[in-house]
Amino acid sequence: MNRLSRRQALFALTFVSTFGTTSVLAAQSPAAPAATAVAGPVAGTKVTEPYVRMMAREAYFWGWPMANIFNRRQTFKDLPQPGLMGGIVPVAPINQLSMLSDYIDPAERLVAYPNQDVVYGAGSIALDIEPVVLQVPDFGKRFWVYQVVDLRSDSFAELGKMYNTQPGFYLLVGPDWNGKVPPGITRVYRARTNTGFVIPRVFQDDTAEDRLAVQPALAGIDMYPLSKYDGKAKRRDWRQQPKFPAQGAEGNAETKWVTPETFFDELPALLKDAKPLPGEEARYAQMSALAAIAKADPKLRAAMIDEARKADSEVIDPLLQFRNYGLQLPDHWSTVNNGAAFGTDYFTRTAVARSNIFVNPQKETKYFYQDLDQNGLRLNGRYGYSVTFAKGKLPPVKGFWSLTLYNEQHFFSPNELKRYSIGTKNKSLQTNPDGSLTLYVQSESPGKDKESNWLPAPKDADFSLYIRAYWPQADALDGDWTPPPVVKAN
Repeated sequence: MNRLSRRQALFALTFVSTFGTTSVLAAQSPAAPAATAVAGPVAGTKVTEPYVRMMAREAYFWGWPMANIFNRRQTFKDLPQPGLMGGIVPVAPINQLSMLSDYIDPAERLVAYPNQDVVYGAGSIALDIEPVVLQVPDFGKRFWVYQVVDLRSDSFAELGKMYNTQPGFYLLVGPDWNGKVPPGITRVYRARTNTGFVIPRVFQDDTAEDRLAVQPALAGIDMYPLSKYDGKAKRRDWRQQPKFPAQGAEGNAETKWVTPETFFDELPALLKDAKPLPGEEARYAQMSALAAIAKADPKLRAAMIDEARKADSEVIDPLLQFRNYGLQLPDHWSTVNNGAAFGTDYFTRTAVARSNIFVNPQKETKYFYQDLDQNGLRLNGRYGYSVTFAKGKLPPVKGFWSLTLYNEQHFFSPNELKRYSIGTKNKSLQTNPDGSLTLYVQSESPGKDKESNWLPAPKDADFSLYIRAYWPQADALDGDWTPPPVVKAN
């Protein structure tokens, strides 16, 4: 080091000792420029059809789950009162709900992947019209959970057995609501969006006794606008409900809630309802510009619709199959770790919406999906299979578990036993001499001595299996426990 350098070093050391390191760094670093607005698309700019097609494809995939939930709100908004669509599916006007009084009927087609472990309820919320009150009765020791999701299908309320939620009244409000909370409200939950969906689930054993025993708890479940709240719990006998004409479905598939022909007309309402998450501002500006182009130019609108149709069949429809997405687990099982908490994970959000929309957050329910046997071959009813849980290795839950079978369209497959799932609710399951539990998945009976453990499969048709672990323990959440293989019979 030369003499000048030593003097510079000595000066710097003296300066830092006297005035502190921060002063030196501040002196060396220029101030950050003030944040400025970032320009977006300029209205009226001529754009090319290939660009519009590219943007339309992305917009359709991105907005598909939100259009799905928004259109449910629109479909049922003018119902006169809660009731049963087709006599079997709970539907209600906006800001109200309808409850079943037993397991859902296998003919249901409004929501893919129903289960027969719980008694369901359902209702759309429109918090831009008015906040809503959710009633929680005393469920005693019975498992229950209310799923409450926004337009993005993200959960925004924690109501259930796993949260030690107490009986009372709970208020759901929109992002901009600033009204007065009336006396008697236990807690307020604020949504990011005004549109959403509420689905109560109440566990029921598969016995005549429990079908009767669950009714008092069901009678205390309700949802209604804040203006109807008087501090007094309302009770309904949900077995006495009007029946409405059935909604048309395409064959055996789920009712089609999103259509390319109307999506770009609905897009502005979706953007207005679901304000951008942090970092989404530029995306929203592009989507708004796209919606404006669709409104102004019929030719480009037709190109958008054409591209959305392609995205529907080429990108979204394949996501009905579980093997095409998710976190991959041993023996070809898969799962997701961000159910009802998708945020900006647009791929998983749309994949789940297409295959089994309205999943609970994983601390409420952990889901495991299966399309394949142990050797990676498609599950099909022309073969027989077994699923064996080793002793002490049943799904680790504080609530309950089940294994459910679904057909190619993700609905129940009719069978003589009228059995569509098997698990905690079944009181006649037989364990093996070593304490393990074997479930038989096949189209023909495994024999009278094994019929208690038989989950009937459709003959000569593809199917999927699905494990639900309600109120899962840590082993199910962190991957220490995964389902056993689906073994094809010799």
